[in-house]
Amino acid sequence: MTFRAYSMCVLLAAFAFGCATHPPLPKAAPETAKLPSETKPRPDYHNLPYGPHERNVLDLWQAKTKAPAPVLIFLHGGGFVGGDKWTLHNDLLQQCLGAGISVCTANYRYSTQEPFPGPMLDGARVVQFLRAYSRQLHIDPERVALSGSSAGAGMSLWIAFHDDMAAPDSDDFVLRQSTRVSAACVYGAQSSYDPRWVRDVVGGRAYEHPALPTFYGLKLEELDTPRAYALYEQAAAINHLTKDDPPVMMFYSEPKQPLKPGPNTGLRVYYDGFGKQADGLDKPGWGIHHIKFGYALKEQMDSLGIECVVRHADDYQGQPQGESPTYLELVAFLKKQFDLE
Repeated sequence: MTFRAYSMCVLLAAFAFGCATHPPLPKAAPETAKLPSETKPRPDYHNLPYGPHERNVLDLWQAKTKAPAPVLIFLHGGGFVGGDKWTLHNDLLQQCLGAGISVCTANYRYSTQEPFPGPMLDGARVVQFLRAYSRQLHIDPERVALSGSSAGAGMSLWIAFHDDMAAPDSDDFVLRQSTRVSAACVYGAQSSYDPRWVRDVVGGRAYEHPALPTFYGLKLEELDTPRAYALYEQAAAINHLTKDDPPVMMFYSEPKQPLKPGPNTGLRVYYDGFGKQADGLDKPGWGIHHIKFGYALKEQMDSLGIECVVRHADDYQGQPQGESPTYLELVAFLKKQFDLE
């Protein structure tokens, strides 16, 4: 079902429930509230609560447009155990605003507070919240895209490919909204968090990343159990990919060279001594941002006829230093998906 058709269904359901009006917009932090730094201009909405947890807050910079603007949601990285929404680069922010695209960046629960799918559901709720209050926030609810780095990139892909998580009958007005998006543009994304897949497809010791057990809320002795396998499969964005999913652009900067194999050569996903450094081998987790994650996803998306662009830092050699060229390409990609050209 397209988002437009779904929106009509939700609207009709709202009237059926007697809910043609919805709760007022929650209060954001006052304009006098101190910002984490002065690296970016003050958001139009700072620390706007989108959910019940203390980390369920977002910042929103509104594009100066007459009509409701499309919006890019940026989810920060940090291995699901750290990071903050203020890490959004000002260059990306300014280029989006200049193109008429509003920008939202959000915190979400760490896996130490709520393991998978907690962080993903928070990211999905950001999409739903912006749709629920699109009129007040001057946002076009039909033009929403996701972005992020590392963990936030993996979250973005998971939300973009997952079946719509809207719950039209929910008592929570926000949860009635669609989670479907127009595009995902991500940095250093993991297309799967299944360590078995990472071991076999990406190689090396990427599958040993120390954040993975915490992400799943598993003890080391639980990593090779049926319960763990079920979680791995649910958390793999690539497993949710279907032909009706949105286009994707992915950027990588980790070296392209093949990864050194780990000490485990058996069938078990993890070896005794998981996550420990061994002489002559890469560190556990090295390669978790390898471009092989992007290539594997592109192969699947190409087979379904969905646009997927994979870029590497090497592609920009000879251009100005920094990531500005990637931001220019990202914004051009978004303008295409948002029909802003």
